[in-house]
Amino acid sequence: MSIKAEDICKPEPSLASVHAEKEKPARRRSLKEKVVLSWSGGKDSTMAAYQLLASQKYEIAALLTTVTEEYERISMHGVRRELLQRQSESLGIPLHPVMIPKDCSNEIYEARMRQAMDHFKAQGISKIAFGDLFLEDLKQYRDERLAQAGMSGLYPIWMRDTDELVRTFIGLGFKAILACVDTHAIDAAFAGREIDHALLRDLPESADPCGENGEYHSFVYAGPIFGKPIACSAGERVMRTPRFNYCDIVPG
Repeated sequence: MSIKAEDICKPEPSLASVHAEKEKPARRRSLKEKVVLSWSGGKDSTMAAYQLLASQKYEIAALLTTVTEEYERISMHGVRRELLQRQSESLGIPLHPVMIPKDCSNEIYEARMRQAMDHFKAQGISKIAFGDLFLEDLKQYRDERLAQAGMSGLYPIWMRDTDELVRTFIGLGFKAILACVDTHAIDAAFAGREIDHALLRDLPESADPCGENGEYHSFVYAGPIFGKPIACSAGERVMRTPRFNYCDIVPG
């Protein structure tokens, strides 16, 4: 056993000092506010999660994701539910899927989202965070529905410059694949590509670098907030509608 010099010189604690140490009030821990994060599995919701965690003010209690019942895939993005679950496990954050039918009506969507809001409100959670950037009408819609449930919205990356944001995403070491592209905005061949500097160079000037106007949706499989990378690869490309080209991202 090794003995440190400072231990040799350290005086024996007196009875009074021991008693005083026991009577010292426990240091109060700063409690983080629990929030739910609207999670698409893509770049923007990932950056929202990064900002929430980096602030040290919030604990992400759950990931809230709409999943299409018939396909068992993330709505709009078309990513398999299995990969969504792996994201949840790698992040260490529970997943709360909201199941909706294909061609879901707005009435059904709002009813099922309200059920989810009520579920979290009953747990004492009053905020849902979103990765929205600058679509004011969408933010207003969310805030109105949240207010009806007695909740409010949190927008950690609101009004961030989109070129700066996607370059920060790349610089931080996040990795993502384009899961779906709008062929009215960018070429169908972008589906399945990695989000990297080469992609940014190749995007047309008319496209938003973050795809905030719906040019593309992505799946994030690695980065600093993930416990480990999610093994996956770009699979078959499928034009599921005349407008949208999907890449079937395959679990590894």
